[in-house]
Amino acid sequence: MSADDDRRVVRRAALRVGTLVAGASAVAIAVGVGVLVSVLVAQARTEGSGRHGPGGAPTGDRFVVDLDDVLPWVIGLGLVGVVVLGLVGSAAARWSVRPLDEALRRQRAFVSDASHELRTPLTALTSRIQIVQRRLHRGEPADEPLDQLRRDAQIMDDVLADMLLTAESEVHTGTARVDDSVRAATDALASLADDAGVHLRPGALTNATVAVPAVTVVRMCTALLDNAIGHTPAGSEVTITADADEREVVVRVEDGGSGIRDDDLPRIFERFARGAESGRRRGFGLGLALVREAATRYGGSIEVERTSPTGTVFALRLPRAS
Repeated sequence: MSADDDRRVVRRAALRVGTLVAGASAVAIAVGVGVLVSVLVAQARTEGSGRHGPGGAPTGDRFVVDLDDVLPWVIGLGLVGVVVLGLVGSAAARWSVRPLDEALRRQRAFVSDASHELRTPLTALTSRIQIVQRRLHRGEPADEPLDQLRRDAQIMDDVLADMLLTAESEVHTGTARVDDSVRAATDALASLADDAGVHLRPGALTNATVAVPAVTVVRMCTALLDNAIGHTPAGSEVTITADADEREVVVRVEDGGSGIRDDDLPRIFERFARGAESGRRRGFGLGLALVREAATRYGGSIEVERTSPTGTVFALRLPRAS
């Protein structure tokens, strides 16, 4: 949301709160006055005035109310009014801060998402820089790792742009070829896999196009591969494949880890959920949750297709572009 949108939300909230307080106060006062008038009428008694008007004619009876009978009602109605208006004020206060609560929630979500999404590209950049330094120290050409550094920096820029659009509740439209996106993700994580002693192997990849922006597909594939590398022991391999039918493309990532425990499966895609065995690198439990949120946003899904003590397969389903 833009600053103008935020101001409009605050103004609407203030108008709603003012209307609520004014309406509730008017109703409380009207009900109190009505009850008080009813009590006065019910408690009133008539007495002869004993007075005479002009010409000696009697002026008639008058209504008399005992203060002792009415005073408890006045005090009780006053206390009830105070309680009612206090409850209305409390409700109005909660209503008025709801936009602020939503803004703080979005801010916290963006900070945690950015911390997680940028962690892997930054780690990859560090590995690329070390490769460049070693090659330069040995007097070897460094053109290839420098090109990779440039691509990694572009990926980070695209990720930030996509996250900003998501934080503003906007859907970034576009399409992507799945094989290109998968290769971009595997290239970005190749150095991390090498450092972990894990063999990252792309399998058969369809060239089908999905109705999801390329940067988002790369983000989802990167998160799945990063999760797989973190749960695969050294000397094992992580594979990624993609096939398609008429309606959707399915990207499968298989790791060589110890599987997911049964009691962890129901919450594996929740934010900040971490299993009993969280892998070699300490994370924040956000990767799979972000994949699910992104896939759902574009009409896709993510699921644990198979898990066992020899590994786990995640299936990412995305709609094909028409």
